[in-house]
Amino acid sequence: QSDQKWMDNGNSRNAKWWYSTFHTVTAMIGAGVLSLPYAMAYLGWGPGTLMLLLSWCLTLNTMWQMIQLHECVPGTRFDRYIDLGRHAFGPKLGPWIVLPQQLIVQVGCDIVYMVTGGKCLKKFMEIACTNCTPIKQSYWIVMFGAIHFFLSQLPNFNSVAAVSLAAAVMSLCYSTISWGACLARGRVDNVSYAYKKTTTTDLMFRIFNALGDVSFAFAGHAVVLEIQATIPSTPEKPSKVSMWKGAVGAYFINAVCYFPVALIGYWTFGRDVPDNILLALEKPAWLIASANLMVFVHVVGSYQVYAMPVFDLIEKMMIKRLNFPTGLPLRLVARSSYVAFTLFIGVTFPFFGDLLGFFGGFGFAPTSYFLPSIMWLIIKKPKRFSINWFINWVSIYIGVCIMLASTIGGLRNIVTDASTYSFYT
Repeated sequence: QSDQKWMDNGNSRNAKWWYSTFHTVTAMIGAGVLSLPYAMAYLGWGPGTLMLLLSWCLTLNTMWQMIQLHECVPGTRFDRYIDLGRHAFGPKLGPWIVLPQQLIVQVGCDIVYMVTGGKCLKKFMEIACTNCTPIKQSYWIVMFGAIHFFLSQLPNFNSVAAVSLAAAVMSLCYSTISWGACLARGRVDNVSYAYKKTTTTDLMFRIFNALGDVSFAFAGHAVVLEIQATIPSTPEKPSKVSMWKGAVGAYFINAVCYFPVALIGYWTFGRDVPDNILLALEKPAWLIASANLMVFVHVVGSYQVYAMPVFDLIEKMMIKRLNFPTGLPLRLVARSSYVAFTLFIGVTFPFFGDLLGFFGGFGFAPTSYFLPSIMWLIIKKPKRFSINWFINWVSIYIGVCIMLASTIGGLRNIVTDASTYSFYT
């Protein structure tokens, strides 16, 4: 039972189906797309392409399941992942299973986006103004964070629709620039597609991390129910029809962005590709500068899409536990402290690729790969050994493997990279 609605007034349920397309695109096609060629360098042509295809199919299936489960009880809408979790796992266990995973995804994303936003802004300024005094990366991340102190005061999902649309358009543009510039550049001299020369243990951990990078790239599920909650629903025209239309649109755009970037980026640079493909491209300068600016705009939108449900949660808690009065002071305190928290972590640990792998395994694999399948098995109870039953178990099995591998890989790489890193540079 979804007792706390998104917004008490009715204007939050008037979204059109295409809103769900660009909210989903903004949530899913994050900066993760730029690290796909890097993941390919550790996985190689065959396993890398297979992993991408498999992830695309599996997560499209789990996305469909979540959309179907949104109104699986007639007359009730599960407006949040946690509400669906309560229904599937029971009121006591549900929140404990779902909420930590979802928070890891949302907070993890926001931290990674802080880092990415700052890095891209820095790169843009370096290309645009060659004789300016270089500024520390930490300061750029702080500038990016400053924007969110203002944006976070927007009340709900529909109010960030314009930001979200801009972000969705940008993701399509910078993905196209990324692979377009790689094609135009052609393969680098002496390009090699062999696995990197490194110790077996290191390679194994890096492969684990690459799996996490791939799962980070399919991350819209943590907010899919929240997005669907903004769509009106009637018995004749349930929200799942519009939402599915939007999701298919989003997945089509996703494929158009992901596959060319991953494959052409790897084809161009081979095993020496960096963890953010845009950083490897130098020419034409104006195009790469604008691509970095586009990533920046996109990440501004993505940050908000992921932060909205968290804001909602913090405010609910402050009203319940601390008897805080609703209104502007609540929004200012709750949201600004969250932005400040993500900013602090982002400035302190800006290891982009490792963070992606770690959060990818820890949070995204469960929310995108196997939690929806587990809930589907519990709620819908498909017949044992039917195709539906098999698909769900395959999804759960692969998801758990990815989760374990990439969490271990990401954590170990953060530790290795942190030992050579000087803080607040």
